Amino acid sequence: MGDLNIQIDAAPEFRIQALKHSIPKVDLVVLTHGHSDHILGMDDMRRYCDLRKGEALPVYTNDEGESRMRSIFGYAIGERPKVPGYPAFLPQRMPEVLEVAGGVIRSTVQSHGSFDTLGVVLEEVRSGRKLAYFTDCDSVSGEAVELAKGADVVVLDALRMKSHRSHMSIEEAVAAASRIGAKQTYLIHMTHEIEHEVVDASLPAGVNLAYDNLVVEV
Repeated sequence: MGDLNIQIDAAPEFRIQALKHSIPKVDLVVLTHGHSDHILGMDDMRRYCDLRKGEALPVYTNDEGESRMRSIFGYAIGERPKVPGYPAFLPQRMPEVLEVAGGVIRSTVQSHGSFDTLGVVLEEVRSGRKLAYFTDCDSVSGEAVELAKGADVVVLDALRMKSHRSHMSIEEAVAAASRIGAKQTYLIHMTHEIEHEVVDASLPAGVNLAYDNLVVEV
């Protein structure tokens, strides 16, 4: 967003993707929650800390995300690395509105079964472009819909065809996409039960299944 590189979560294969897509830097991190598939790649951000001359990466998250960070990465919490070459993270509460260089990040609380995750909407000031990112949620609230209105691209959680207690189904995600009304929506977090080509072809216009290594310019 502008010259700011924002990383949302860090899956275990984060390092592989960072190399594959030549991500030059990370300026700040938004951690939606502390499940392993969203947090275990964070140690590999140590190289981005090196590029910041050891200055810690700010990580915006919620109570659950910070608790999990401190449990897993206790050695990396602080303003600077405890040992040269270590990562350094500064956990901070994600506010409802976070003004950053080049734009604004708005957040909303999402239900993810037994606990809450963060949903975020990023808007670049220079271009007015807007991206909504709602992963790991069992529904999209009215507040989230309002935040996402006018987004150029929306990304929605959609686990499988049948219902699930902590994720949206494909049908529920499509219904949420209809409520938001974005020109393009991508569904993410699908299980192996989804036959990509078959399901993607069945979706309404403007709604598609995402796939590994998809690059989208908003």
